[in-house]
Parts: sequence; structure tokens; C-alpha cells
Amino acid sequence: MMQAMILDASGQQLRLADVPVPAPQPGQVLIRVHTCGICRTDLHIVDGELADPKLPLIPGHQIVGTVMQFGDRVEPFPQNGDETFSIGTRVGVPWLGHTCNHCRYCQTGRENLCDEARFTGYQINGGYAEYAVADQRFCFPIPAGYPDLQAAPLLCAGLIGYRALKLAGEAERVGFYGFGAAAHILIQVARYQGRQVFVFTRPTDAESQRFARQLGAVWVGSSTELPPEPLDAAIIFAPIGSLVPAALRAVAKGGIVVCAGIHMSDIPAFPYEILWGERVLRSVANLTRQDGAEFLALAPKIPIQTQVQSFPLSAANEALESLRIGNIQGAAVLAVSQDDTA
Repeated sequence: MMQAMILDASGQQLRLADVPVPAPQPGQVLIRVHTCGICRTDLHIVDGELADPKLPLIPGHQIVGTVMQFGDRVEPFPQNGDETFSIGTRVGVPWLGHTCNHCRYCQTGRENLCDEARFTGYQINGGYAEYAVADQRFCFPIPAGYPDLQAAPLLCAGLIGYRALKLAGEAERVGFYGFGAAAHILIQVARYQGRQVFVFTRPTDAESQRFARQLGAVWVGSSTELPPEPLDAAIIFAPIGSLVPAALRAVAKGGIVVCAGIHMSDIPAFPYEILWGERVLRSVANLTRQDGAEFLALAPKIPIQTQVQSFPLSAANEALESLRIGNIQGAAVLAVSQDDTA
């Protein structure tokens, strides 16, 4: 048996329960969970803003743990260069947990858009538990040198943020709307790439503004303000639809606005003139394994430092509430059975 935090119905708190340890099916591995990051997507699932989760559900899609057992048709094989995937390998499990591998999206490097995709902690039980099973194809070896707590946010805040930054193109001046788990990682990537980062937060969020300055933002202000100079691109991390026209007004002609969240409140009507001038508005959907390979190879080169606030597994509801009201600086992570010797 194992302990797990379970969602029985949308809008309810998670309950702590003893449940059987899952058995890996063909193509899957059993993982002893060390840590699991807490993501705003988890909030959207728990609050019912994302429809039709598997219920009852174990949430969590930023899993760091050790491979304990192979299901049928799983054998050791090289991943990400010379690393070997085997029993005892420390791996990360991200949001994208399964694809069909044969549709036109999967065959053209766009598996993140697969119509048959299934997602960890949403349609597949996730990492708010002592053990989890995962499709071997969607497990990434964790770079050496990252303790379990610090590695967990790389699996979604880092990966989805990295994809959003790629979709911003070669922007020299990039704006971040919201400064939470993803933004505190991506500002480090952007600065490593020689970009200037402008950060927008809630007008009263002095602590996030201080944190952004500490990490090297060249300008920090309120989301109601315009930056001191037009931006080449903006990434919206906060799930607030009214930030879309604000970001469009902040970018120069030809600029790109990327909506990085899986859910956003309704976008209000806005005048065509703020989109005109070949500005681009686009979303980010999930991630690809190529994103994972690229980002996890890049992280130790920068090196990315993640700031985390840890909670025991049994305190998952308290952690989610802290995230909901904005009391987390950096990322929240559940410490399940961490092994920080890595």
C-alpha cells in the first residue's frame, strides 16, 4: 500500500488515503516518487476549470523519482546521449504522458497537439503519491547536481516556459506578465541568451517585484503600466484574459504575444489597431519530448537555480491554497520521499 492525495470531485479538497501501489503495464515503469511540483494547472483541475479529469484522480505532473520496476516491453535503453535508462535511474515525469505516435501531429514533430494525448495528473494518476507509473517514452533522466526539490519545477514550470520562450522568437526585449514558478526559471534562461526581461506583476505585489529585480529584470512594474520602451515579445504566465490586450499594447509592430497557460479567463474585446502591424497572438499547448531533451540539457549549463517552498504530501491542500492566493515565491513542491544525494 502507499499514501496518496486523491481528488474525488471537482471543487473538493484532496483527501489523504492508503491505496494499492500501482503495477506497471506494458511500456510503463513504476517510480518511487521523491518530490512532485505543484502547478497552477493542478489548481485548474481541482477547481473544475479543466473539464473531464479522470476521477478519482491523483494529481501532480512534475514528478521526480527513482525507477523501481519495468512493465512488459520495457528494457534499458540510451536516452539523451549517453545516459542509460534502467532500474535505479532518477527520472522526471512531465505533463505530457502519452501520445498515439502515428497521427499527423506526432509524425511532424507536433506530438503536443496529438488528439489522443493523455496527461499526467489529469487523465493519468500523477505524483501526489508515494509511487506512480508512467509511460517509459515520456520519462526524462534528471541532470546530475539537481536535488530532488530543485529538480521538480523543471518538469513543467521550466519545460512549458521554455517552449513559450522559443515561440517568442529572437526577441531581444521580452516581457513577462506574472512572476511565479515558470517566470523565475525563464528569466534565467532569457538572461543567459542575452535578452532583456521586463516584468509585470499585480500593482500590490512588492515581493514578486523585488524577486524579479533580484533575478535581473531590467524593469519591473505593474501590469496596468506600459514598459519604458516597446517590447519585441511578451509571455503571459498569469491566467488572466485582460492581460492579452495589455500585452498587445506593450509590444512593438511585428511583436509576439504568447499565452503560456493551459487555462485563461475570458479575453475581453479589444480594438484591431493593437493587433495590427503584424503583431502575433498565439498560445502554447503542452510540450514535446524534444523540448524536454533541449531544456534539461540547457539547465545545468546556465545553471538554472530554482527557488522552492516545500510541503509534506499530507499538506497538498495547504500548498494549493498558498498558490491560489499568491503566497508562493518561486515554486511549491511536495517532499514525498526525497533523496537529495544527487
